[in-house]
Amino acid sequence: MISDPPNESYPRLFLRFLRFGLLAWGGPVAQIDMIRHELVERERWVTQERFLRTLAVYQVLPGPEAHELCVYFGMLSRGRLGGLLAGLGFMLPGFLLMFLLSWLYAGHGLDHGRMAAAFAGVQPAVVALIVRAIGRIGRRALTTLWLGIVAILALLASLLQVHFLLTLGGAGVLYALLHRGRRAAALVLLVALAAGLFWLPMPAQDSPFPERNGAAAGAPALPALFLSGLRTGLLTFGGAYTAIPFLQYDAVVRGGFMTNREFLDGIALGGVLPAPLIIFGTFVGYIGGGAAGALALTAGIFLPAFSFTLVGHSYLERAVHNPALHDLLDGITAGVVGLIAATTLDLARSALTGPAALVIFAAALVTLILWRAGYAIALVMIAAALAGWLWLA
Repeated sequence: MISDPPNESYPRLFLRFLRFGLLAWGGPVAQIDMIRHELVERERWVTQERFLRTLAVYQVLPGPEAHELCVYFGMLSRGRLGGLLAGLGFMLPGFLLMFLLSWLYAGHGLDHGRMAAAFAGVQPAVVALIVRAIGRIGRRALTTLWLGIVAILALLASLLQVHFLLTLGGAGVLYALLHRGRRAAALVLLVALAAGLFWLPMPAQDSPFPERNGAAAGAPALPALFLSGLRTGLLTFGGAYTAIPFLQYDAVVRGGFMTNREFLDGIALGGVLPAPLIIFGTFVGYIGGGAAGALALTAGIFLPAFSFTLVGHSYLERAVHNPALHDLLDGITAGVVGLIAATTLDLARSALTGPAALVIFAAALVTLILWRAGYAIALVMIAAALAGWLWLA
């Protein structure tokens, strides 16, 4: 029998979701299953059907689904303040651990030969992790030939340095037209976009950061880091891996306060922590602006994940049943797959610089594809670091 969610005290509610955060190993699938097992099967806060319907809402929206589910269940128990406490409890362990690792990384650097070699070994494994993610996201997102074509077009547009907001908007509208059988209109849109690309001066891709010349160009302002995180949080359709192209562009390409190698190190650290992978944004913020930068960028990333539930969950639950919205979001998600692929090519050029790196990449990719345990990512990263420690030093 299903009972109403318990009206727990605020401290008890916070500690419940803090425990979830401490046990959040193994990526989003494992995290969501832990929440489902505890609150649906064991304590029966909601029915299985309601849980799946709620999960479907968050799978359509940007942001980490496991974190958004925690905010949702906290709000069911004690209103908006309960949702805020539940979300903070779930993210706090990963944030504090990433903050500590970022401080150690920035403070001690990689000047020591063995440490530098360990991180050099991890970087090819991170590229393998992202390649596997492209495959997994692609299988879910690219379910039709048209979606696959949209993803390829987005990849080409990114390589041609088309503004990514134009790419994503075009991807969404293009697929909506194709899915509704309006191929003539889709062709006109595609020709117009191509003509704009080749005949009109393309504006520089916007970024909250001024132009810089390399990673040593100086620290960005805190509002810029917050805005970068906020935009990333609003565009992460399909999981944390979709945040990679946006943060990499702001931090490496446009902002210039990180290198691709440092960016890969941050993803590697995020992959071994009990947290949504998006927590690597804390590392990016720390490198860009120290402790305050880490707080600013993390707050920007997670603000949408809190706001969608605390402000408008009931409206969103109704809106996601609109077929027109589905078509648009499906096209945008396909476009994001193309953007991730383009960014991965850029990261691979930095990480796969020799035979040893290629061997580590291949071994990590095969292992991650064949081994599906929740702790596989953490163990692969540790093994890659050990390989680098022994082989590349």
